[in-house]
Amino acid sequence: MINVALLGIIRRWHIRDQIPLREIARRLGISRNTVRRYLRSEITEPSYAERRIASGLDKYSLQLSGSLKAETSKPRKLRRSLKQIHADLKELGYEGSYDRVAAFARQWKAGQTEWVNSSSKRTARDFYTNFVVLVPGTSNDATVD
Repeated sequence: MINVALLGIIRRWHIRDQIPLREIARRLGISRNTVRRYLRSEITEPSYAERRIASGLDKYSLQLSGSLKAETSKPRKLRRSLKQIHADLKELGYEGSYDRVAAFARQWKAGQTEWVNSSSKRTARDFYTNFVVLVPGTSNDATVD
């Protein structure tokens, strides 16, 4: 495992300050071979595995997203609140807090608005450029890509 802080020091001393490998090894108390290995490595940043901690809400995410989708299609006055949706999840066996449900709903809503914004950028011109008008009685040799 390469220590990124040590890698930065070694590269700075060798490239910028023009300090020889032997001197770098002596100053840091490591082997010259280790200094060479650090200089030859192509790693510039640490790469850590993404941590995924299982949440108690994971089992109920499909029900929750389904409820949120159903509620957004209803008129505003007829929608259930997140507290009511949280109570429904509690009846299904969810033992977590309301805050986790609210955080999930915020994240879900952000994903929905991002999807809507990306699809609404299409214009009528984009729609009509994908079609070829066929006129009867003429030679239609045009092809569509």
